[in-house]
Amino acid sequence: MANPDLVIRGGSIADGFGGELFDADVAISEGRIVEVGRGLGRGTDEIDARGKLVTPGFVDLHTHYDGQVTWSQDITPSSQNGVTTAVMGNCGVGFAPCRPSDHVRLIQLMEGVEDIPEPVLSAGIPWAWESFPDYMDWLSQRHFDIDIGAQLPHAALRVYVMGERGARRDPATAEDNSAMAALAGDAVRAGALGFSTSRTLNHRTSTGDYTPTLKAGEDELTAIAGAMHRVGRSVLQFVLDQASIEEDLPMMLRVAETTRCPISFSVAQADRAPRRWRQTLDLIGEASARGLEIAAQIAARPVGLLLGLELSRNPFQTHPSYREIAGLPLAERLALLRQPEVRAAILSETATATDDPLFFKPDYDKMYLLGDPPDAEQPPENALGAQARRQGLKPEQLAYDAMLSDDGRGMLYVPFLNYADGNLDAVHEMLRDPCAVPGLSDGGAHCGIICDATFPTYLLTHWTRDRSRGEKLSIPFVVAAQSRKTALSVGLSDRGVIAPGYKADLNVIDYDRLHLHPPKVHYDLPVGGRRLLQQVDGFDATIVSGVATQRGGTATGARPGRLVRGARGGLQ
Repeated sequence: MANPDLVIRGGSIADGFGGELFDADVAISEGRIVEVGRGLGRGTDEIDARGKLVTPGFVDLHTHYDGQVTWSQDITPSSQNGVTTAVMGNCGVGFAPCRPSDHVRLIQLMEGVEDIPEPVLSAGIPWAWESFPDYMDWLSQRHFDIDIGAQLPHAALRVYVMGERGARRDPATAEDNSAMAALAGDAVRAGALGFSTSRTLNHRTSTGDYTPTLKAGEDELTAIAGAMHRVGRSVLQFVLDQASIEEDLPMMLRVAETTRCPISFSVAQADRAPRRWRQTLDLIGEASARGLEIAAQIAARPVGLLLGLELSRNPFQTHPSYREIAGLPLAERLALLRQPEVRAAILSETATATDDPLFFKPDYDKMYLLGDPPDAEQPPENALGAQARRQGLKPEQLAYDAMLSDDGRGMLYVPFLNYADGNLDAVHEMLRDPCAVPGLSDGGAHCGIICDATFPTYLLTHWTRDRSRGEKLSIPFVVAAQSRKTALSVGLSDRGVIAPGYKADLNVIDYDRLHLHPPKVHYDLPVGGRRLLQQVDGFDATIVSGVATQRGGTATGARPGRLVRGARGGLQ
């Protein structure tokens, strides 16, 4: 037999099935794993993994790379965090189907919901399609550093069929439902992995309008989900508000029961109802026991806002004296903010409420400095409010000075989900739920306020190694959760484990050196657009379809990644 294309030699294997680690070689040929065992023969190429952790490539269920995949072949930052398959088109937003007259509308929705700047999207998206199948065919011609999968976004579909009525959230007619269902079936034939929708008040366009899908009727959702699942396996992904979950979740479960469509949605701990997540998971568990296929997507850490002068929001943005200078370039603003009289004026004023769903009137008892290394599970005594009381200062003074540090690039951290108890014990319990999968990284989105695409790395560093304020999780558990379990939840049964016959997507990780750096702003999107990124150390190699795309933390330039088509199976 010919030598394998690649042998990963002597690593500690977390194979994705959840069992104990074991030492072995992994042989790869023609993009597939052909053998796992000790003392395998020489490969054409080899990676020395002795003393390293070898895992399947991670499958990230919840990203928003819908725009980025049209202008870039490198799906960063996910591809730098061990992700080898990313699923986009979440939360009901995306760019197909779309008539030319609705380009601006869908860009404004993505900008408002996912904080991806309009100039970036307008300059970057080529709009070389109209229908969803056309979009998939266009993407299938592109090569990436990871595989990508797409879901049909409800907002785009609704506006495409209903026009202005859909945008203003009018109820769909029977004819509308029939038309949407037909297009949804076509989307699955084209390879859509699922269908996504949103029912949260937090999702608005950049002009302040609510998402078109906010109050879509049960008949509309049933028609769409049913049509898709009749064609092929298709997941219904959705986002709900905590305030309306007691009404909306039973409705979504009815849709799932009627259509037999698997469902996937985000569950998090909210400050206003800190135990509702437990009730939600109990309800999901009951539905699962009845035979429904459900994945509860759990964020690996607090969903936290980053505030700063260089970012989308900061705690002084509603203060009149700050508003007067808010539009100035950072250097000019910084010079003024350092003037004692400007500082005094801003600190003498108070924040006022806005209709911005991601501007919270500052609560300094829940505002932190992340530190270096960044710490997302700090005790309440580290909050700026507690620090200020110990120092006899106002917390606003500490926040102001922190943002001026590092030449105006200092950041404040505000955990607003999953941190009601001042620790991550609830997240630990959520992650261990039988229906749970890691999710909600939002890779590609929230460019100027959230930096959560590093969730896959955080799951390994914090939960298996670094946590000091509670129980940890095992490496085999975490690896299986974000490889095999996530892959199966979207119907991808060909990846997520290290075993013969499976797709050769793997990571070789220097576990002891695995480390996340503090977030920093980069201006590397189209037209110099801004985004938050975290450098990560410790990924010695990431391999996609048997080809190394990252070596020693540096991209190799290889782009073996392709569009994954669900109903057709395999890669196109």
